[in-house]
Amino acid sequence: MVKEAWLPIGFKMPDGAKTRTVLHAGRDWQILESIGGGRTLVAEERLIQKWVDDGLIVDGLFQGFEFDNRRLGQMSSGASQVLCPIGDGPAPKNKAEAMAFAIAMRSTREIADSLPLQDAIYVEKISRLLPTYMLGPETPAEIVAGFWLTGGIEISASSFRRMRQAMGWLAPPDLKEVIEAAGFGVSEVVPSSRKREAARQLGENGAENGKPADDPGGKVFELPGRPLLAAFFNEHVVDIVNHRERYKALGIDFPSAVILHGPPGCGKTFAVERLIDFLGWPSFQVDASSVASPYIHETSKKVAEVFDKAMQNAPSVIVIDEMEAFLADREMGSGHHRVEEMAEFLRRIPEAAQHEVLVIGMTNRIEMIDPAILRRGRFDHVVEVTHACEAEILALVATLLMKLPTAEDVDGTTLAKELSGRPLSDVAFVIREGARLAARSGKDRIEQEHLTAALQATPSRSGDGDHERRIGFVWN
Repeated sequence: MVKEAWLPIGFKMPDGAKTRTVLHAGRDWQILESIGGGRTLVAEERLIQKWVDDGLIVDGLFQGFEFDNRRLGQMSSGASQVLCPIGDGPAPKNKAEAMAFAIAMRSTREIADSLPLQDAIYVEKISRLLPTYMLGPETPAEIVAGFWLTGGIEISASSFRRMRQAMGWLAPPDLKEVIEAAGFGVSEVVPSSRKREAARQLGENGAENGKPADDPGGKVFELPGRPLLAAFFNEHVVDIVNHRERYKALGIDFPSAVILHGPPGCGKTFAVERLIDFLGWPSFQVDASSVASPYIHETSKKVAEVFDKAMQNAPSVIVIDEMEAFLADREMGSGHHRVEEMAEFLRRIPEAAQHEVLVIGMTNRIEMIDPAILRRGRFDHVVEVTHACEAEILALVATLLMKLPTAEDVDGTTLAKELSGRPLSDVAFVIREGARLAARSGKDRIEQEHLTAALQATPSRSGDGDHERRIGFVWN
């Protein structure tokens, strides 16, 4: 939501530009439309000084002025130059626009690689992404780049296959050039014609190196700590994707929609994220933050837009998080607009599979979901995901520790026993906390004592609260 303008319409800036309306705004900055064309970035003096201190801009680039007891600075941009927040920008329409953003990202990261850019302002005029330093989780730079270049799809710019699907209008060699200009590595690009020819020859020659002719590498999806869930996805999703012609000949064109249900922290989200990364497909979220609206008809309209966008970028994945918020049982009492939202989902879910869109729903409250949604033909598979057992926890611990330097005597058995039945997020936290304690004590590797201390400092939050960790003050 755009904030109230700091400056009145028609206000004359130090560089002569006159303001019209606010287009975008943050805590200490605003982007305004200029009368006659173009845009103006206005920022508080302390934010501008931070950009100067970080080496992103030169001192004096912004012209200072005061208004309403506020010390501000401004810089105007031409009508043909992009000036907007990363999250609200238009998708590039040609290679030149994509390359301009890529160069701006690389230039910014070469100056200050550690700064988060998910909330940055793209200023094409100076070829910079200016961060706004908002608190919150940091998004990797390659995701930020992919989001901008694809027009709002959360994929990594380093994943060439997924970028190619989302930016089909750009030739593979040109896309490779853009991604590399942004500072990200790309594996060799094989033109589609060569891929089709290779596939044709492989089909004619039969199996090669002991692999089936239609098996693209024979990759198997792995999910550390959840072998049964991994087996389900391999059986009902991955194998169908890897052997499309075989399944299509028998009337199965695409994997069916899936619901994962289980208690919070059981690993549903983790599993879905790993599957999406494995498939390499663009993903689209349907959750309260992306589609919910207090206005009648607005939510169903946004749901339709998400499905349309996913179909345009197929093959892709739609993830419906907290399904009970949109698909609750109509018998429990819902307004007319809720019935309309339900109807939109009922219509779109079967249609998605026909357009190579895999729909995955997640919920903690499966009993609240409307029976019409749970019927086969919409969600063919309803899978319960429970908390991991000791053996599954041990497998996850081993996988996490494999990526870190550890002492030879480190044994994850004790951790697995203590963490059995707890959320997988607790497991990841204990390993991370153990690494932090090792670094804090000046060690270059994790030792058993660090993991033990981390475990003792991480009581379960699902108990009766008797062992909650408290931090506070004692007053005399």
